[in-house]
Amino acid sequence: MIVTPALADANNGNWQTARRWGRFLAPLYPTRLVKAWPDEQADGDVAMIALHARRSADAIAAWHARHGGDRLALVLTGTDLHRDIDDDPAAQRSLALAGRLVVLHELGIARLPAAHRGKARVIVQSAPARKAPARPRTRLTALMVGHLRAEKSPETLFAAARLLKERRDIFIDHVGAALDPALGREAERTMAACPNYRWLGGLPHAATRRRIQRAHALVHASRMEGGAHVVIEAIVSGTPVLASRIDGNVGLLGAEHAGYFPWNDAPALAALLAECRATQGDSAGLLARLTAEAARRAPLFDPERESRLVRRLAGDLTAG
Repeated sequence: MIVTPALADANNGNWQTARRWGRFLAPLYPTRLVKAWPDEQADGDVAMIALHARRSADAIAAWHARHGGDRLALVLTGTDLHRDIDDDPAAQRSLALAGRLVVLHELGIARLPAAHRGKARVIVQSAPARKAPARPRTRLTALMVGHLRAEKSPETLFAAARLLKERRDIFIDHVGAALDPALGREAERTMAACPNYRWLGGLPHAATRRRIQRAHALVHASRMEGGAHVVIEAIVSGTPVLASRIDGNVGLLGAEHAGYFPWNDAPALAALLAECRATQGDSAGLLARLTAEAARRAPLFDPERESRLVRRLAGDLTAG
């Protein structure tokens, strides 16, 4: 049984992770996805995988009170790993109660308190590979994907768009629902001021993946991440990534990635976009180097690899 704070209606990273893991486990284990536990089917559950330390804290505590921690795994998915476990008592309690911990990027274990690192493992997420299409060289189209909320730092993109608003060869598309209405209004103001910026609102996952596949570059400006699935989708689509230098991004892209900018540094992001455009078509330029990096990194995000690790986790939880 997988407890997730978000179901299909949220169309966010936690839901995508829960749905994919449920699909991996279903051939081997009776698997269901729930938002709260216990419920009317609780007596049939033999193990719990819970996503998010704070938002699933009640379900984690209820499971531990009934079954203990041996068959309880906690997956730290983003804000809980990079914020909540530092100062939120419910999140800290979840860390202590879970018998196993999972982080979604290579630097995640180092974020845990030392006392809990011994029960932690890394399971990097995956996405099906897609062939990179031929992209036009007459302009550069960058895409940012993420609901408009503070953790995703959309203001960095707004500011970069304003710095590039006179360019007619650099276009910026932005996918994501306005979870913060104030950020939605700022997106609308940016769109009015910048002819080359479009806020597209929330889109279905399949449509978003097609846009990632067609973009010349993905922009990921977040201030904190647990291992953003959209970055993985870009890599396995052959789409270069320009990302804020935070642990969640470095843990996916590697320390030597050439497309980092300091978090909240709009001029640095604008400069990277301008360099990508200036070297478009140059086999030694930034865009080509980032494309080659994506190709080298893509095998880490193979679905068979993630499936194997998720099934191993479930086997560990149900053993005996």
